Amino acid sequence: MATIDLSLIWAVIIAFGVIMYVLMDGFDLGVGILFPFAPDEESRDVMMNSVAPIWDGNETWLVLGGAGLLGAFPLVYSVLLPALYIGVFLMLAGLIFRGIAFEFRFKARRSRQWWNAAFSGGSAVATFAQGAVVGAYIQGFETADRVFTGGALDWLTPFSVLTGLGMLAGYALLGATWVAMKTEGHIQRWARRLVPSLLAAVLLVFAGVSLWTPYIDPGVWERWFSHLQVIWILPVLALGCAALVWWGVKRERDILPFLATMGMFVFTYLGLLVSRWPYVIPPEYTLWDAASAPGSQLFLLVGVLFVIPIILGYTGWAYWVFRGKVRPGEGYH
Repeated sequence: MATIDLSLIWAVIIAFGVIMYVLMDGFDLGVGILFPFAPDEESRDVMMNSVAPIWDGNETWLVLGGAGLLGAFPLVYSVLLPALYIGVFLMLAGLIFRGIAFEFRFKARRSRQWWNAAFSGGSAVATFAQGAVVGAYIQGFETADRVFTGGALDWLTPFSVLTGLGMLAGYALLGATWVAMKTEGHIQRWARRLVPSLLAAVLLVFAGVSLWTPYIDPGVWERWFSHLQVIWILPVLALGCAALVWWGVKRERDILPFLATMGMFVFTYLGLLVSRWPYVIPPEYTLWDAASAPGSQLFLLVGVLFVIPIILGYTGWAYWVFRGKVRPGEGYH
């Protein structure tokens, strides 16, 4: 019987957890990013109510991915955390402010504008930090003897700022298509008007990152441009999803633009994985270099194989229970 590659299995599990977090938490962060631009306070109530029943469950995937990464690939923690301390702190601080705003905003009267600011500001900071961290990962890290040797601000570069802004535009697009799907009337029309501009911004950043990345790492250039490969289907599919977003909004479809935006994220994410495979700490360490002992990976795997179906089950149930439109006066209070 062939030996089971536990490191590869864990890489798939963590990659799945990351993209599930991006898709699930991305749209409710996007709702927060759009919060200051809503037509009125009633619209903000409806927007928050559209994500209030599910936002904390969405963040389960962040916990799963982080815990799995620590157990299966401890070298990633020992290198990436020192390299990304400030970015990770900003992300967590933003998520905390956003979470507090969910609980206090509906109870506040005179201070409601401050909780609006906490919700929108926390969402924007967390989103930008996530995008900047992704940009830092694409660039790679200075290491020596399996230890990070760079500076505390190495993660913040013009390239990572671009990816941070791109994540802001991408999550805002997810948020706009979510609001258009979950609301009706003037709120829905407002959200639909935002989609074409946000889509254009996402595609502009997508083009910039795609052109810039091969110059950061010649290996990426070789992988994508040395000869025609099947991996080129990924950006083609991402652009196809972008076309569906635009078409769906023009045709005033409710669900299609949201699903197509999620498709854009999935295919872009797969393109990133293909560009960096099999390095989990670019540009030196592969997933097998960073892996923990096989016994540790197997022990954790048994638990995770029980946990993931439970998470998928209650996530699906929550979305089913809270399906349909959200109207003024309904929801979380």
